Amino acid sequence: MMYLRREWPLLLSYGTAALFYVFPDRIWPPLAFVWLFVAILFSAFAVVRHSEIVASIVGEPYGTLILTLAITAIEVMMIGAVMLAGPPVSTLARDTMFAVLMIVFNGMAGLTLLLGGLRYHEQTYNLQGASAFLAVIVPLAVIGLILPNYTESSPGPTLSTTHEVFLIVMSLGLYAVFLAIQTLRHRHYFLGPGDSDEPAPGHPAEILAAPWHVVLLVAHIVPIILLSKQIAAPIDAGVRILGAPQAVVGFLVAALILSPESFAALRAALANQLQRSINLLLGSVLASISLTIPAVLAIGLMTDRTIVLGLSPADSILLALTLAISMLTFASGRTNVLLGAVHLLIFLAYLMLLFER
Repeated sequence: MMYLRREWPLLLSYGTAALFYVFPDRIWPPLAFVWLFVAILFSAFAVVRHSEIVASIVGEPYGTLILTLAITAIEVMMIGAVMLAGPPVSTLARDTMFAVLMIVFNGMAGLTLLLGGLRYHEQTYNLQGASAFLAVIVPLAVIGLILPNYTESSPGPTLSTTHEVFLIVMSLGLYAVFLAIQTLRHRHYFLGPGDSDEPAPGHPAEILAAPWHVVLLVAHIVPIILLSKQIAAPIDAGVRILGAPQAVVGFLVAALILSPESFAALRAALANQLQRSINLLLGSVLASISLTIPAVLAIGLMTDRTIVLGLSPADSILLALTLAISMLTFASGRTNVLLGAVHLLIFLAYLMLLFER
């Protein structure tokens, strides 16, 4: 009963899903947005909690991999639901992926490095692991979000069908190779200094409870799928009423999805476990780009929707600056407060440009 009482977010999320299914258009849009946002957020935190329990049993790097894949699955489902409820020409995937890059690389990584540096002066991590993440993130980000502006086979910042199919195959192929590196051939790249590549022996009761936590993890993901479509209308209505840029929708989706994982990464850094923070943050960016791009492009091909991926000139410059600074940040194996402050200032520049071009 004690464990069941901790699962009260299930009652909130499934009750909310039932209510909005019965009365889809009878709740005041601002109240509907806040209600749905809170319900999805609690479910996402529950997903993270069960993922971390399973992660503690299977060990690293499988632990952070389970967590990032769970969060990315939520992201793909939310983007797909909101995109299908929107116009035939969609920029949501582009705006969300760009927001993920800015929030993780500049916002959360900056805050993590700043607070970790203030507490421990310097923190160490495995340089090979960070380099492996960046080696895949950088080409996918440039090809997926900048190159569409310069292709000539389709109008505007879009890709032709041939280019889209190639990008789907390339993204999935690169991620598959990365997973093989992370989980098989070079697991030690993603372990912190002094960490063992063998999972810590768990308590027998925890091991026996692992299937239970997997079931609950799935149970908390299901209502997020159900509520994702419901939150699309309040978000769009709020953006129209406030006269905010359409890119704010992508920012809200990214902030909602990344909040529990970012909290876990921040806790790890404050516990002087910077390697776990890097695995969580960079892993979420990599999974977001390499899995979201194929998913939204496949949805566009199947539903005859136009997926706009190319960033504006200002956003392209900001992305290039972020990737360049990140390669300098994760190039020495040690971090300090200066690096965190630089990333946070770039994040503030992103927020300024989000509302004022």
